Amino acid sequence: MAGLGRPPVGEVDDLASLAHLDEESLLVELRTRYNKDTIYSYVGDILVALNPFKKLPIFDKKHAMKYKKVVKSHVPPHIYYVADSAYQMMQETGRNQCCVISGESGAGKTESTKFIISHLVELCQGKTALEQRIIQVNPLLESFGNAQTIMNDNSSRFGKYIQLKFKQGQVLGAKINEYLLEKSRVVRQADQERNFHVFYYLYCGLDEEDQAKYCLGSASDKRYLSNGAGPLRTHKKELSEGYDQLQTAMDLVGFEGLEQENLFVALGGILNLGNVEFDGDTDRSSVGDPELGLKNAAALFGLDPMQLADTLTVSVTVTRGEQIRRNLGVHKAADARDAIAKTIYGRLFSWIVNRVNNLLAPPVTVRQSDIAEIGILDIFGFEKFDHNSFEQICINLANEQLQFFFNQHIFTLEMEEYKREGIDAASIKFSDNKHILSFFMQKPIGLLALLDEESHFPQASDLSFLEKLSKNFKKLDFFERAKDTSSTYFTVTHYAGAVRGLEMSTHDRQSRGCNVLCWLLLAG
Repeated sequence: MAGLGRPPVGEVDDLASLAHLDEESLLVELRTRYNKDTIYSYVGDILVALNPFKKLPIFDKKHAMKYKKVVKSHVPPHIYYVADSAYQMMQETGRNQCCVISGESGAGKTESTKFIISHLVELCQGKTALEQRIIQVNPLLESFGNAQTIMNDNSSRFGKYIQLKFKQGQVLGAKINEYLLEKSRVVRQADQERNFHVFYYLYCGLDEEDQAKYCLGSASDKRYLSNGAGPLRTHKKELSEGYDQLQTAMDLVGFEGLEQENLFVALGGILNLGNVEFDGDTDRSSVGDPELGLKNAAALFGLDPMQLADTLTVSVTVTRGEQIRRNLGVHKAADARDAIAKTIYGRLFSWIVNRVNNLLAPPVTVRQSDIAEIGILDIFGFEKFDHNSFEQICINLANEQLQFFFNQHIFTLEMEEYKREGIDAASIKFSDNKHILSFFMQKPIGLLALLDEESHFPQASDLSFLEKLSKNFKKLDFFERAKDTSSTYFTVTHYAGAVRGLEMSTHDRQSRGCNVLCWLLLAG
């Protein structure tokens, strides 16, 4: 029963107004609201959004109309209010605004981004082709940048910052910055996970003639589709619809027919590159049966098969103007193959983003001083899997940076304000994560700096890198090496918990020949 003057549990819209602001009280309020399908709550200026994992009738035109020039206390918490607040503040002050969306994988960040963009378009009464093209950017990027994971069927495997540009309240254009694409997913996926959506779209959306043109062959034979062709049988209708949505998005955004075809050529080349196999030993290698991927990959990339084979099996360095060729063993040749595939896909994704930016850029006749913008940062949430790699290091580091920002915004700056006003805030305690950021980013002795240094040594290995980490960080209580000294795994304890099973690979940086291949591919 609610106490005197206290609202019933689950009826408080702004959790910052609770009489007892502790973890248990917050969770009880959020759980009660969630059970009533009230998925939005405020904590001061921050909106807490809980994924309902079902469709709710709160995103239709009727609800959108309620969140136009509205007072916060007059309407229930909603993602539309965040969009309206940013839009009205931009209109009133002429200052740029920014919305930061963060949360764990599966929390609903991608959908929240879509809701903010669609409501901003609604607020400026956007009915032109430009606004519709901006809305279509999300399904386009999701096709190439999202994948099914254990936790989320449509997980964003990259971060993005979307800048919507306005003049006198009307959308003029947009710009996208992409971060941290999970390129390792291109060459291998964990059990029950998939590669990026677009690879499966090709098999379910293209007819047999087009599949043959891009040398797709059988999905079950592709090394880079680690878990086989199962999804093509169990989710054929869904994947076919995804292909249709991709085609619609590319058409509406403005991609020409030849550009679309070249994208599919590149994807076919990557899948065939993954099937290249090697014969040899630890000292030298050669491409095995050229019919297993090499000929098709070379043809799609517009390369001579021997040139591609040489790139995969020989390392070339230039010292004082002299070329030094080193033969690569079987394992290093396979690493080179995968590094090239990842780099090509990364360059391809960046090309798509740059093309979108060119197509959606504001008219050059508009003065920059007349443009205001609303930025939307959609970044990965904290990640912890059974096996974690360089991507998880980068994702979790980004979240540490966001946590530091929130700490500064919510605690540090507020406590300084309390001090100026003579309010005792000694009882407010929070976890400062500066030491974690220093561990990763400090120069010259930080994890990233040490990885960069180690990657320049020809004989560097995952184990030699771990030895270097252990030497420098063994006294830190948030770093722990596996007890098995032959193992290359280690643990880092973040603000959100310990991430075990981390393994870095110095080979991730060794992408010999990638620039040449990417240039030939994208220039063609």
